[in-house]
Amino acid sequence: MWKKSHLAEKYGYTHLSAGDLLRDERKRPGSQYGELIENYIKEGEIVPVEITISLLKRAMDQTMAANSQKNKFLIDGFPRNEDNLQGWNKTMDGKADVSFVLFFDCDNEICVGRCLERGKSSGRSDDNRESLEKRIHTYLQSTKPIIDLYERMGKVRKVDASKSVDEVFEKVVQIFDKEG
Repeated sequence: MWKKSHLAEKYGYTHLSAGDLLRDERKRPGSQYGELIENYIKEGEIVPVEITISLLKRAMDQTMAANSQKNKFLIDGFPRNEDNLQGWNKTMDGKADVSFVLFFDCDNEICVGRCLERGKSSGRSDDNRESLEKRIHTYLQSTKPIIDLYERMGKVRKVDASKSVDEVFEKVVQIFDKEG
């Protein structure tokens, strides 16, 4: 099975997952945000932008400090709402440009089924029906308007994610081949 990190590597991007960064911070001993992050994730809510931005920026800075040529990032799962977008624009203005948004479009029930299946081995506290229903509500209320905004800007590249893994990957490769 392909992963976003393989895709990022193939095209010279560094893959950063906002969710992975938050989950890692949640587990980090002595984290001042760990319990707060856990509560937001469990409730299917969006973690405050200051926390997510600081984790993304730290990861980007560390990557570029280690290798100045690694200045292209595939950021997964961000921004998720208007507050995230404003925080990103305020913090990263003049430092980072969003080339395009890769939007995996998929029916809610397919997403729920896939996440429940993933939950059998993921250990994620949010891979259960109750959290997933809350996440869908949050998505419709908060994230979809951000995708719509980027769509109006001509920056959304949509992939039908209800297809097979291979079909989705093929479409994503076509997009990256075109976008570079």
